[in-house]
Amino acid sequence: MKQIVVISGKGGTGKTVLTASFASLADNKVMVDCDVDAADLHLLLKPEIKERYEFRSGVTARIDKDICEECGECISVCRFDAIREDFTVDPVSCEGCAVCSRICPAGAIFMEENISGEWYISETRYGPLVHARLGIAEENSGKLVAKVRGIAKDIADKGGKDYVIVDGPPGIGCPVIAALTGADLALIVTEPTISGMHDMERVTQVSRHFGIPTKLVINKYDLNPGNSETIKQICEQHGVEVIAQLPFSRSVAESIVEGIPLVEFSGNGISHDIAQLWERIK
Repeated sequence: MKQIVVISGKGGTGKTVLTASFASLADNKVMVDCDVDAADLHLLLKPEIKERYEFRSGVTARIDKDICEECGECISVCRFDAIREDFTVDPVSCEGCAVCSRICPAGAIFMEENISGEWYISETRYGPLVHARLGIAEENSGKLVAKVRGIAKDIADKGGKDYVIVDGPPGIGCPVIAALTGADLALIVTEPTISGMHDMERVTQVSRHFGIPTKLVINKYDLNPGNSETIKQICEQHGVEVIAQLPFSRSVAESIVEGIPLVEFSGNGISHDIAQLWERIK
């Protein structure tokens, strides 16, 4: 089984469009959407949710008003101003440090585990999809990414799948590291812009730091050929192969509007280029 993680240093480079096309082209696979903060692979794969689970992470203080003596000790020690004058807790401000529960002389403050989001096992016409949704302003997205990655690998192992295709999160933080862990290939998708080049170099350093074989795709390369050449030079310095250059195409936006993978929407050159790209990495 081969685990392929599609990542980018920044959002909007086209990694989800590519991942959806790989889902259409690949046989015997499991798909994973690890961009749990802003998942969107489901918009193109149209999954039917089969199983739904809560994701619990972190804790928030709760004050039992029947026990509380309203002495004010908790208010004085809270450095996040999370405890109101009426001795209720602002869940957005509470960082879960538990100092208030330790200092409370009446033992009226308890730490409750948060329900931070949900994760799903779904079925699509391309095969199983494991995906998730983190709640607004919730933390520990890296932990949720590790969860969905692990579930997808278990499904692939039990089902004898050949591939796990992962739509990774943008950036270089904990979610990206969790998505890359144990991968057989990191496929970086970048674009020939200043921010694209900068963030591409950073995420390349992350993948190489963890010893993940890395290849790169320049998307919309023809919008700035000069920057595309600079990207090639940077990749050569880091020992990363530029495996494909994809041209700008209006079919991308049109396929997103229609909600179908690009390779199924368009019969033009870019679909052929993506099919060739898949043959090189599979």
